[in-house]
Amino acid sequence: MTKIIHNLESINEKINEAKKRAQVTQDVKIIAVTKQVSIERTSEAIEAGLIHLGENRPEGLLTKKGEFNNQAKWHYIGSLQTRKVKQVINEIDYLHSLDRLSLAEEINKRAINPVNCFIQANVSGEESKHGLSTEEVIPFIKSLQQYDKIRIIGLMTMAPNTDDETVIRKVFRDLKNLQQEVVKLSLPFAPCEELSMGMSNDFEIAVEEGATFVRIGTALVG
Repeated sequence: MTKIIHNLESINEKINEAKKRAQVTQDVKIIAVTKQVSIERTSEAIEAGLIHLGENRPEGLLTKKGEFNNQAKWHYIGSLQTRKVKQVINEIDYLHSLDRLSLAEEINKRAINPVNCFIQANVSGEESKHGLSTEEVIPFIKSLQQYDKIRIIGLMTMAPNTDDETVIRKVFRDLKNLQQEVVKLSLPFAPCEELSMGMSNDFEIAVEEGATFVRIGTALVG
Protein backbone atom coordinates (compact mmCIF):
# COMPACT_ATOMS: atom_id res chain seq x y z
CA MET A 1 0.00 0.00 0.00
CA THR A 2 1.41 3.39 -1.01
CA LYS A 3 1.42 6.32 1.37
CA ILE A 4 -1.17 8.12 -0.75
CA ILE A 5 -3.56 5.16 -0.67
CA HIS A 6 -3.15 4.99 3.11
CA ASN A 7 -3.77 8.73 3.43
CA LEU A 8 -6.80 8.56 1.13
CA GLU A 9 -8.38 5.77 3.17
CA SER A 10 -7.89 7.80 6.34
CA ILE A 11 -9.36 10.96 4.78
CA ASN A 12 -12.37 9.11 3.37
CA GLU A 13 -13.00 7.61 6.80
CA LYS A 14 -12.86 11.06 8.40
CA ILE A 15 -15.23 12.46 5.77
CA ASN A 16 -17.75 9.68 6.38
CA GLU A 17 -17.51 10.18 10.15
CA ALA A 18 -18.04 13.93 9.73
CA LYS A 19 -21.13 13.32 7.60
CA LYS A 20 -22.55 10.99 10.23
CA ARG A 21 -21.87 13.46 13.05
CA ALA A 22 -23.63 16.27 11.21
CA GLN A 23 -26.29 14.00 9.68
CA VAL A 24 -25.57 15.31 6.20
CA THR A 25 -25.76 13.28 3.02
CA GLN A 26 -24.08 15.36 0.31
CA ASP A 27 -21.51 13.73 -1.96
CA VAL A 28 -18.03 15.03 -1.10
CA LYS A 29 -15.35 15.04 -3.78
CA ILE A 30 -11.68 15.20 -2.85
CA ILE A 31 -9.47 17.51 -4.90
CA ALA A 32 -5.87 16.35 -4.59
CA VAL A 33 -3.85 19.56 -4.51
CA THR A 34 -0.82 18.64 -6.59
CA LYS A 35 0.83 22.07 -6.78
CA GLN A 36 4.58 21.70 -6.23
CA VAL A 37 4.13 17.92 -6.26
CA SER A 38 6.26 15.82 -8.60
CA ILE A 39 4.96 14.05 -11.70
CA GLU A 40 5.69 10.74 -9.99
CA ARG A 41 3.69 11.66 -6.89
CA THR A 42 0.83 12.93 -9.06
CA SER A 43 0.85 9.62 -10.93
CA GLU A 44 0.53 7.80 -7.60
CA ALA A 45 -2.49 9.96 -6.75
CA ILE A 46 -4.20 9.08 -10.04
CA GLU A 47 -3.41 5.41 -9.58
CA ALA A 48 -4.98 5.62 -6.11
CA GLY A 49 -8.23 6.63 -7.79
CA LEU A 50 -8.08 10.39 -7.32
CA ILE A 51 -9.49 11.99 -10.46
CA HIS A 52 -9.85 15.60 -9.26
CA LEU A 53 -6.49 17.40 -9.27
CA GLY A 54 -5.85 21.00 -8.23
CA GLU A 55 -3.16 23.35 -9.47
CA ASN A 56 -2.58 27.04 -8.76
CA ARG A 57 -0.12 28.05 -11.47
CA PRO A 58 -0.43 27.82 -15.27
CA GLU A 59 2.99 26.18 -15.62
CA GLY A 60 2.22 23.38 -13.17
CA LEU A 61 -1.21 22.80 -14.65
CA LEU A 62 0.01 22.61 -18.24
CA THR A 63 2.96 20.37 -17.38
CA LYS A 64 0.83 17.85 -15.53
CA LYS A 65 -2.03 17.95 -18.00
CA GLY A 66 0.48 17.29 -20.76
CA GLU A 67 1.57 14.20 -18.83
CA PHE A 68 -1.82 12.85 -17.74
CA ASN A 69 -4.40 14.71 -19.88
CA ASN A 70 -7.73 12.87 -19.77
CA GLN A 71 -6.87 10.76 -16.72
CA ALA A 72 -8.06 13.56 -14.43
CA LYS A 73 -10.41 16.49 -14.03
CA TRP A 74 -8.41 19.67 -13.64
CA HIS A 75 -9.19 22.35 -11.08
CA TYR A 76 -7.52 25.76 -11.11
CA ILE A 77 -7.56 26.69 -7.43
CA GLY A 78 -5.35 29.77 -7.29
CA SER A 79 -5.99 33.39 -8.08
CA LEU A 80 -5.93 33.70 -11.88
CA GLN A 81 -4.38 36.78 -13.42
CA THR A 82 -6.42 38.15 -16.31
CA ARG A 83 -3.41 38.09 -18.63
CA LYS A 84 -2.97 34.35 -18.01
CA VAL A 85 -6.56 33.33 -18.75
CA LYS A 86 -5.76 32.39 -22.34
CA GLN A 87 -3.12 29.91 -21.14
CA VAL A 88 -5.38 27.84 -18.94
CA ILE A 89 -9.08 28.44 -19.46
CA ASN A 90 -9.53 25.79 -22.15
CA GLU A 91 -7.36 23.32 -20.24
CA ILE A 92 -9.39 23.14 -17.02
CA ASP A 93 -12.68 21.63 -15.90
CA TYR A 94 -13.24 23.93 -12.92
CA LEU A 95 -12.12 27.41 -11.84
CA HIS A 96 -12.30 28.08 -8.09
CA SER A 97 -11.38 31.77 -8.06
CA LEU A 98 -13.77 33.95 -10.05
CA ASP A 99 -13.87 37.24 -8.12
CA ARG A 100 -13.96 40.19 -10.51
CA LEU A 101 -15.66 41.38 -13.68
CA SER A 102 -12.44 41.84 -15.65
CA LEU A 103 -11.67 38.15 -15.14
CA ALA A 104 -15.18 37.15 -16.22
CA GLU A 105 -14.87 39.24 -19.38
CA GLU A 106 -11.56 37.64 -20.30
CA ILE A 107 -12.89 34.13 -19.63
CA ASN A 108 -15.90 34.80 -21.82
CA LYS A 109 -13.63 36.08 -24.56
CA ARG A 110 -11.20 33.15 -24.46
CA ALA A 111 -13.27 30.09 -23.50
CA ILE A 112 -14.41 27.71 -26.21
CA ASN A 113 -16.99 25.99 -24.00
CA PRO A 114 -18.79 27.13 -20.84
CA VAL A 115 -16.51 26.99 -17.79
CA ASN A 116 -17.62 25.62 -14.42
CA CYS A 117 -16.78 28.45 -12.02
CA PHE A 118 -16.84 28.94 -8.28
CA ILE A 119 -17.23 32.49 -7.00
CA GLN A 120 -14.48 33.16 -4.47
CA ALA A 121 -15.86 34.77 -1.32
CA ASN A 122 -13.69 36.27 1.40
CA VAL A 123 -16.12 35.38 4.17
CA SER A 124 -13.64 36.00 6.98
CA GLY A 125 -12.84 39.51 5.73
CA GLU A 126 -9.10 39.01 6.06
CA GLU A 127 -7.07 41.49 4.02
CA SER A 128 -4.60 38.78 3.07
CA LYS A 129 -7.25 36.76 1.24
CA HIS A 130 -8.66 37.21 -2.25
CA GLY A 131 -12.35 37.19 -2.97
CA LEU A 132 -15.56 39.18 -2.74
CA SER A 133 -17.19 40.17 0.51
CA THR A 134 -20.39 38.27 1.32
CA GLU A 135 -22.39 41.41 0.48
CA GLU A 136 -20.83 41.61 -2.98
CA VAL A 137 -21.40 38.00 -4.04
CA ILE A 138 -25.04 38.07 -5.16
CA PRO A 139 -24.83 41.40 -7.05
CA PHE A 140 -21.69 40.09 -8.77
CA ILE A 141 -23.39 36.84 -9.77
CA LYS A 142 -26.35 38.75 -11.20
CA SER A 143 -23.95 40.84 -13.29
CA LEU A 144 -22.65 37.70 -15.03
CA GLN A 145 -25.88 36.83 -16.81
CA GLN A 146 -24.64 38.18 -20.14
CA TYR A 147 -21.56 35.92 -20.23
CA ASP A 148 -22.53 32.69 -21.96
CA LYS A 149 -19.18 30.98 -21.29
CA ILE A 150 -19.49 31.23 -17.51
CA ARG A 151 -21.52 28.81 -15.40
CA ILE A 152 -21.59 29.48 -11.69
CA ILE A 153 -21.72 26.05 -10.09
CA GLY A 154 -20.88 27.10 -6.55
CA LEU A 155 -19.05 29.24 -4.02
CA MET A 156 -15.55 28.88 -2.62
CA THR A 157 -13.86 30.23 0.49
CA MET A 158 -10.89 29.65 2.79
CA ALA A 159 -11.19 29.77 6.55
CA PRO A 160 -8.68 31.69 8.69
CA ASN A 161 -5.55 29.88 9.76
CA THR A 162 -6.59 29.36 13.36
CA ASP A 163 -7.15 26.59 15.87
CA ASP A 164 -10.43 28.18 16.94
CA GLU A 165 -13.02 25.77 15.61
CA THR A 166 -15.85 28.22 16.31
CA VAL A 167 -14.31 30.81 13.97
CA ILE A 168 -13.70 28.22 11.23
CA ARG A 169 -17.19 26.79 11.52
CA LYS A 170 -18.83 30.20 11.28
CA VAL A 171 -17.00 30.98 8.03
CA PHE A 172 -18.14 27.72 6.46
CA ARG A 173 -21.68 28.08 7.77
CA ASP A 174 -21.92 31.63 6.44
CA LEU A 175 -20.82 30.43 2.99
CA LYS A 176 -23.44 27.68 3.07
CA ASN A 177 -26.14 30.21 3.97
CA LEU A 178 -24.99 32.48 1.14
CA GLN A 179 -25.04 29.58 -1.31
CA GLN A 180 -28.61 28.79 -0.35
CA GLU A 181 -29.57 32.41 -1.01
CA VAL A 182 -28.15 32.12 -4.52
CA VAL A 183 -29.97 28.83 -5.14
CA LYS A 184 -33.28 30.51 -4.24
CA LEU A 185 -32.74 33.00 -7.08
CA SER A 186 -33.14 30.13 -9.60
CA LEU A 187 -30.72 31.68 -12.07
CA PRO A 188 -30.19 29.33 -15.06
CA PHE A 189 -26.54 30.37 -15.44
CA ALA A 190 -25.87 30.05 -11.70
CA PRO A 191 -27.29 26.83 -10.21
CA CYS A 192 -24.71 27.25 -7.42
CA GLU A 193 -25.20 23.77 -6.00
CA GLU A 194 -21.58 23.21 -4.92
CA LEU A 195 -19.44 24.40 -2.02
CA SER A 196 -15.64 24.32 -2.33
CA MET A 197 -14.32 24.73 1.20
CA GLY A 198 -12.05 22.90 3.59
CA MET A 199 -8.38 21.98 3.34
CA SER A 200 -6.04 19.56 5.10
CA ASN A 201 -6.45 21.15 8.53
CA ASP A 202 -10.19 21.87 8.52
CA PHE A 203 -11.93 19.65 5.96
CA GLU A 204 -13.90 17.72 8.58
CA ILE A 205 -15.57 20.91 9.80
CA ALA A 206 -16.22 21.91 6.20
CA VAL A 207 -17.92 18.60 5.47
CA GLU A 208 -20.11 19.00 8.55
CA GLU A 209 -21.14 22.43 7.25
CA GLY A 210 -22.00 21.25 3.74
CA ALA A 211 -18.83 21.13 1.62
CA THR A 212 -19.16 19.20 -1.64
CA PHE A 213 -15.51 19.70 -2.70
CA VAL A 214 -12.56 19.67 -0.27
CA ARG A 215 -9.08 20.72 -1.39
CA ILE A 216 -6.49 18.54 0.27
CA GLY A 217 -2.75 18.73 -0.28
CA THR A 218 -0.42 18.05 2.63
CA ALA A 219 -2.61 15.43 4.34
CA LEU A 220 -2.93 13.51 1.10
CA VAL A 221 0.04 13.92 -1.23
CA GLY A 222 2.44 15.94 0.92
